[in-house]
Amino acid sequence: MNSHTYVGGELDLFAQAQRWKGYWISRVRRYITGAVLEVGAGIGANTVLLRTGAEARWLCLEPDPRLAARLENTMAAAPGDGRAPSRLEARVGTVASLDLGDVFDTILYIDVLEHIENDRLELAAAARHLAPGGHMVVLSPAHSWLFSPFDQAIGHFRRYTAKELRLLTPSGLRVAKSFYLDSVGLLASVANRFMLHQNLPSARQIHCWDSLMVPCSRVLDPVTAYRFGKSVVCIWKRPEPPAVRTEVNSRVVGDSGAGFQPAKHGHPARVPNTGWKPDVAGKMPAPLPLADFSNMSAEQGSAEA
Repeated sequence: MNSHTYVGGELDLFAQAQRWKGYWISRVRRYITGAVLEVGAGIGANTVLLRTGAEARWLCLEPDPRLAARLENTMAAAPGDGRAPSRLEARVGTVASLDLGDVFDTILYIDVLEHIENDRLELAAAARHLAPGGHMVVLSPAHSWLFSPFDQAIGHFRRYTAKELRLLTPSGLRVAKSFYLDSVGLLASVANRFMLHQNLPSARQIHCWDSLMVPCSRVLDPVTAYRFGKSVVCIWKRPEPPAVRTEVNSRVVGDSGAGFQPAKHGHPARVPNTGWKPDVAGKMPAPLPLADFSNMSAEQGSAEA
């Protein structure tokens, strides 16, 4: 990706893996909201499935001009969602080419980070464009011991474990979730690594994996608590800024002369020796007015006595 020319030839092949795409999309869909940045969008095979039309903006970055041209064609042929065309945009470039003011609620790296040599620097640069409360989602091939001629042929620098991805956490972000997917497909990756040694799977192999193994993984992965798989997902979040707390500085004097203490850390304030409790806003209720006995007659006074 540094040369801005993609060396892989598998994009069209894996675009047919609709069950697999539907599976991992179902696991990350809830984190995709607002303004979305998709880094390394390729030919748009994921874009057309990820978008719901409810997003405020969707920017696809693709550093290879040849793939970006195909991406634009894919988006033009996709069914419309009735929203302004400006909300879906394809652009030749990388995160480094973004304007400083570009901020997104979701940043996606779908089978992309393993193609970037300096992955830590890349995520740190992307994190600067993530809005408070936003999420950054990475899906990558798992386990370095599965690195095969196929990985090398399509320009992978590495494969990841969940722990290795968590160690890349950019400053200001925290890990929201990390897990593995496709435990059954892991067997196919093992076979390719130690027996087949293929540079590229065949269309028949992709069909077999997608139609037979992926449905089994959807059943087995929850049983294993998503601890095994040939793909790994890590999701980071930029926390919301802390809410501004306003202290109550007024003072109420009770029978004993004790003062009203301001609320701390969002908890209701306590007033010693008064028996009164503040309302939810942290304010004391107004005291009842004193009775006026100035017009009471002598007879009324003696009767009450």
